[in-house]
Amino acid sequence: MRKDIEIPEVKDVYIAAVLEYNEDYNTNDWDAYIINDGTEAIEMVLIITQGYNDKDMTAPLRHSIKIVPAKGYARIEFLDKSVLRLDNFFTVTYFLGSKMYDKRFEFPANSVLVDNSVTLPVLDKKGVLAR
Repeated sequence: MRKDIEIPEVKDVYIAAVLEYNEDYNTNDWDAYIINDGTEAIEMVLIITQGYNDKDMTAPLRHSIKIVPAKGYARIEFLDKSVLRLDNFFTVTYFLGSKMYDKRFEFPANSVLVDNSVTLPVLDKKGVLAR
């Protein structure tokens, strides 16, 4: 029975941290985004985020996005500087066509830094990609 279960590989979907200016607070803040660089929209996107290390653990946060269009993106959440010292995980589940996809993305502790920024697909901004 297990041999009959097909687990498709996630392609062209990314989680990124982007440093953006917050006009309300006059600060530069990191925000997490989901990026769909594919040719089809992804639907019913469920994202669970959590950070932890040996001593501390954040409460899991759950996010739902109805649709992320092809070559599109959506903001997930603000990343407080206090949680960036932790290993941060983003478990992403979504439908593409009639198949369900699932992948766990990680920002290792202290990896969300301007020095680790690359040009992101679709967003045309610099940011840090999760592994």
